[in-house]
Order: sequence, then structure tokens, then C-alpha cells
Amino acid sequence: MDPITIGAVIVALAAGVGAKTVYDQTQTKAKKGEASKIIDEAKSKAKEELLKAKEDAVKVLEEAKQEEKKIRERLDEAEKRVANRETSLDAKFSELERKSDALKENEKEIEAIKDELRAIRAKQEENLEKIAKMKKADAAAKIMEMTEKEIKHDLTELIEKRKREAKELADHNATEIMVEAMERMATEVATERVVTTVPLPSDDVKGRIIGKEGRNIQALERATGVDILVDETPGVVVVSGFDPVRRQVARVALERLIKDGRIHPARIEEVAKKAHDEIENEIKKAGEEAGREAGVVGLPPEIVRLMGSMKFRTSYSQNVLKHSVEMAHLGAMIAEEVGADVRITRRAAYLHDLGKAVTHEMEGKHHHLTRVLLEKYGLDEPTIHAAEAHHDDIEATTPEAVIVRAVDALSAGRPGARGDSVENFAKRMTDLENIANTFPGLQKVYAMSAGREIRVFVKPAEIDDLTAIRLARDIANKIEATLKYPGTIKVNVIRETRAEEYAK
Repeated sequence: MDPITIGAVIVALAAGVGAKTVYDQTQTKAKKGEASKIIDEAKSKAKEELLKAKEDAVKVLEEAKQEEKKIRERLDEAEKRVANRETSLDAKFSELERKSDALKENEKEIEAIKDELRAIRAKQEENLEKIAKMKKADAAAKIMEMTEKEIKHDLTELIEKRKREAKELADHNATEIMVEAMERMATEVATERVVTTVPLPSDDVKGRIIGKEGRNIQALERATGVDILVDETPGVVVVSGFDPVRRQVARVALERLIKDGRIHPARIEEVAKKAHDEIENEIKKAGEEAGREAGVVGLPPEIVRLMGSMKFRTSYSQNVLKHSVEMAHLGAMIAEEVGADVRITRRAAYLHDLGKAVTHEMEGKHHHLTRVLLEKYGLDEPTIHAAEAHHDDIEATTPEAVIVRAVDALSAGRPGARGDSVENFAKRMTDLENIANTFPGLQKVYAMSAGREIRVFVKPAEIDDLTAIRLARDIANKIEATLKYPGTIKVNVIRETRAEEYAK
């Protein structure tokens, strides 16, 4: 290598080393600038965070001061309330002490007054004995007699008030009492009202009525809508059901099946249908004949049928349909005599128990159901009201309604109408009068309303108002203890004083 080349290489190397040195210095300066920048930024950020922290600390300190202020205010208010309460209690305690002292003074005054009254009373008693020339015991008796006369009127009013209160209480408890009574008497009443017995030629027929696996009796119950009871009672089968028409259908069907001897499901359905059709025809015919007999015509066919169905219904052993016809005649006669509307009275009396035909199908009292049915079939309001008002819970506002109510009582109260003989009826009336006549001070005694009421006329000189009230209660108690009777008996004690004078 020539010296020139070597020199060139050396120069180049020297240039490279210098260039690197310059580069390194440049990089070092750059890094130092960047580091200085980062440090400045960090210092600036630290200052900002410090300022923010100081601000937050100041804020927290302010909030703490505000909360402390609020707590101090609440404490001050509580202390004030406690102070006021203590002041109020002190005042009340002082007032109580004052009242206690006043009561003690009043007690002393009262005792003093009592002592004065005792002395005055003793002085009065002494003076009374001197004036009246009576002993203390006689004077006391005289005063008691005078006092009794003065308070008798007030005592009578008090008794009447207590009686009204007792009646209100009785009405309140009536439902429970009736439920209990019905529970006790349900079996006896049901036996009388909802069963029909069918005689059998022999007990061998019972097995044929029941059928194989009970098929015959089930078919009969389905076809008639009643219960057939075949038990160990000899010679009878019991038909049970609330609907008297259904019981009648079942009775006729059973009698025909027993007579025919062919007892099987198909035959049972056939015979039951025929019996039903015959009973329906009988019902229609009975309704038409009863309407003609009562003089009530032009009624809707539905009402005629319902009236006819009551041929098979009884009330207290009285046939309802015959009772209705009887009432129609009685009502018409009375209406003609008093000048009321004969047509309205006759129709209302005849139809008054119409609701009884559907009591097993519809809920409600029978006279309310009567209104529903008559309204449904378009009868006039005067007739509807007169028919509905035959019971006391509906006020009778027309003469016709009053007549219907009266003839209902007449028909039901007629001797023998409700399953009682004339002899028993007369004996009951006599027994009632005899029981009342055992009491002193009586003028006359009358048993009325088929034995449902007894009227007692007393001697006003011997029986005062208070004694009359006691007498009514005593007679009622003796009747309850002596006689057996359905329903209730009203005891009416009458005390009358008449004063007569003539102007000349």
C-alpha cells in the first residue's frame, strides 16, 4: 500500500472517529434535554397535586366545621327542650300539690257537711215523730209508701224500656236460636214433610225394586229425581224428596211397577215418563178447577200450573190449594161488605201463597217469591202488594192487603183447618182462659185467634199499671209451664179506667 493510500485510510479513520464523537455528544445532549423536560413536568405535576391536596384538605376541614356546627345546634335545641320539659314538670308537680291540698280541704269540708246532715236528719226525724205522733219505724214505712207511689210511673216506663231492649237483643240472637232449634228438630220435620211411603204386597218385591247391583233403584231415582229408601222396615218403601210433585210422580211410578211386575231400567223410564205426564195433566186440571171454584179466571197458564202443583203441598197439615180457594171466597165477601175492590182482593187472596210452589227451586220467603212470580207474569201492582203483604214484615198499605192478611189468619185459625179436631181446639181455648182466671183482680178473659192470643181485662181499682205488666208476664209463664202448643201465644192485659159525668 502506497503512502498516499495509507494516509487516506488514516484520514478516513480519523474522520469516522470524530464523527462518532460528535454523534455521541449530540445524543448525550438530547438525552439530557429530555430528562430535564421530564423532571420539569414531574415537578409541575407534583405542584398541581400538592395544590389540589391542599384544596381538598381545606374543603374537608370546612365540611367538618359545618357538621360540628349543626351538631352543636342540635345539642343546644335538645338542651332547651329538656330545660322546658323540666320547667313544665315542675309546674305540673306544683299544680298537683296544690290540687292535693285543695282535695284534702274539700274532704274536711265534706266530712263537716256530713256531720251537719246527720244532725239535721236526726233533728228532722225527732220533729217528724213529734208532729205526726208516729214512731220512727212507722214514719219510715209511710215515707216508703209515698215514695213508691211517686216512682211507679217511672218504674213502669223503665220496665217497658227494658222489655224493648230485651226484644232487640232477642232479635239479634234469633238467627242462632232458630238454627239450633232447626238442628234439633230437623229429623222430625223432614220426616213429616219430605217423605212418602209406598206400601208393598210383600218384602220379596224389595229385591226386585233394587235390582241387580242396584240398577233398578238407580234408574228410578234418575227418572224421578228423588231418593228411594229400601230398608228393613217391613211392607213399605220410602220416597224422599223436597219437591212434592216429584214424590207424587215417584209414588205413582212405583205403584204401577209393583202392580205390573216388570221392573227393569227401560220399563222404569217408560213408566216414570207416563206418570210424570199424568201428574202434569192432573196439576193443570187442579189449577183450572181451583181457579174456577175461587172465581179467579184469566190467569197466565204458568200461574195456573203453579197453583195446581200446590195440590200436593201442605202447610201445618193444611192443603195449600184448598186454603187459597177458601181465602178467595172469604176475602171477596169481606171486601164486598167494607167497600174494597172485590176483584183485587179475590185474586190476591187466591194467589198469596203462590211462592210456596217454588220454594224448593228459588231462595227467599214465600211471600217475597209470590211478588217475583206475579211481576214476572204481568199482574197489576195492587194485586201483587195485597198478596205479598199477608205477612207482618210487609206493611199493608191498602184495604185489600189488610183483608188478605185478615182472611189468612181466619182460614188458618179455623177449627180443624190445621190438623186439629174441634174438640181439641175448644179444649185448648178453654184451658187458656182457665189458666188466666186463676189470677186475682180480673174482669173478663177471652182466648182469641185460634188460641194464638189471650186478652185479659183487669179491674183498674185493684190492678195498677205496674201490676198489669207483672200479671202479663206471670200468665205467660204459667201457660209455658202448663200447655204444649205450636208457635207463640200473645198475652194482652188491658187496664181501662173510664170517667163519666153529665153536664146539666
